[in-house]
Amino acid sequence: MNNSNNLKHENFVCCVNGQLVDPKSGSISVLDHSIVVGDGVFETVQVVDGVPFTLRRHLNRLQFSCEGLGLAPPNEELILSSLDAVLEADANAGLIRITWSSGLGSLSSSRGGGPGTLIVATQPAKQWPDSEAVHVCPWARNEHAALVGLKTTSYAENVLALKVAQEQNCSEALFLNTAGFLCEGTGSNIFVVIDDTLITPPLSSGCLAGITREIILELVDVVERDVHPTEFDLISEAFLSSSTRDVIPIARIDDLVLPNIPGLVTSEVITSFATFKATELDAK
Repeated sequence: MNNSNNLKHENFVCCVNGQLVDPKSGSISVLDHSIVVGDGVFETVQVVDGVPFTLRRHLNRLQFSCEGLGLAPPNEELILSSLDAVLEADANAGLIRITWSSGLGSLSSSRGGGPGTLIVATQPAKQWPDSEAVHVCPWARNEHAALVGLKTTSYAENVLALKVAQEQNCSEALFLNTAGFLCEGTGSNIFVVIDDTLITPPLSSGCLAGITREIILELVDVVERDVHPTEFDLISEAFLSSSTRDVIPIARIDDLVLPNIPGLVTSEVITSFATFKATELDAK
């Protein structure tokens, strides 16, 4: 691979189909289906001291998303060599995004049938607050949709929801599903504590099987069940989980201010996850 020292743009380093490119140049065709119709899948992986955290779990989910979208998966060796290239070029990387599209297609929904496009790019780690305020979206997530459980590049709904939440002085938006139950955030899973029980929506709610969510379920006792907004007043503490934020307490759900930030249960989860993370990274 070509390792140039002039490939950084606003602290991003990018590799397209195995070649480092200038992120600000036109390195992706305007006919690529990821651009035309959002036909692709992706994973965002946290990088700690140059090590991609829980990479295997992310690659497994990428494979799952490809299968669900009917895409031939990318070559794993090409992914790994691209990861090595961008991490070598960006010693300060905090996140890596792996994007795989169906490649060149028509200016319609029909795929072109050619090779896919692999993009591996770094960026700095996101800076999160100590706690977050969340806004419940006015529209529903369809738990019966074809893309449920797949991490696809069709994210316009999430972009709009987050914009609306930010207009309400919130840093994340929450979706209810068509049955009216709590589902997920735009880029996070949600956990709530009711009557000293840690609860998270089940995958049947339509939420993504988050990597951090998966780990938390392995570490502590969690009840997976539907949560209706009528129960929000019973919530004593809550938190968001994601691959970019790990675990962050929720201070407010719209006008509902939560009393414990972080509460005892949330603190236990934060500690357990931090121990797991340190152990995983020490093993690399």
